[in-house]
Amino acid sequence: MTVRIEKTGHVWTIIHSRPKARNAVTPESAAALAAAFAEFEAGDARVGVFYGEGGAFCAGWDLKYVSRMTDAEFQTEIVDRMAFPLGANTPPRAPMGPSRMEFTKPVIGAIEGPAVAGGMELALLCDMRVMGENAYMGVYCRRWGVPLIDGGTVRLPRLVGQGKALDLILTGRKVDAQECHRIGLCEYVVADGETRTKAEALAHEIAKFPQSTMLADRRSAIEGCGMSVRNALRLEWANAVDTLRRDGIRGAGRFAGGAGRHGDFEDI
Repeated sequence: MTVRIEKTGHVWTIIHSRPKARNAVTPESAAALAAAFAEFEAGDARVGVFYGEGGAFCAGWDLKYVSRMTDAEFQTEIVDRMAFPLGANTPPRAPMGPSRMEFTKPVIGAIEGPAVAGGMELALLCDMRVMGENAYMGVYCRRWGVPLIDGGTVRLPRLVGQGKALDLILTGRKVDAQECHRIGLCEYVVADGETRTKAEALAHEIAKFPQSTMLADRRSAIEGCGMSVRNALRLEWANAVDTLRRDGIRGAGRFAGGAGRHGDFEDI
């Protein structure tokens, strides 16, 4: 089984396991990843962790598989099944699996080793990324004439800005964990082998918060990207006001009753 879900309370860890291929994605594993994330989205999980087992997050699309495709197979398997034309609202599954999905809950990437080409695009799908000290990203598909077709050109500029995104896209160079942290491609760098532990610890912290308000703020931050300030402020208000009425006033009452004093947030 190349993909499995391990559940601990409200935190679900989605594990891709093709270690001999450095977790490169085949059609079968792409479908399995998409199914696992659909289960996560529909289930009672509050936060997801995305982890590549065996020392590599994901080396991208399995180019050995691609190299064997005939023109007819490419038309049937890629173009006909995965085309996402302008005006279409429901995206079909992408070549890397879940990369066209838009989650309503946070996902944290735990990145060991390479997250390159399509693997980098999968990492960009996450809300946050935890990288090992020797992990790295890069648009390595630049070397082989394979374009970014799993959200890389969309999400990368939003994370690091257009100039830096074009630097990485055009050069295809290796971006080590320290640079990723410096430019905003990851949020945490930890010792190799500790990324899953750190990501799951973050996930459990997030899962403890009142969920409706956290999710409203997350939704505003994501959906407001690219809007004018005025329209984004309207969106923020629309997303927040009902949760403020329902949960914020109750939370203020807990604080007034003594919870959270002196920086103690263990029992919130």
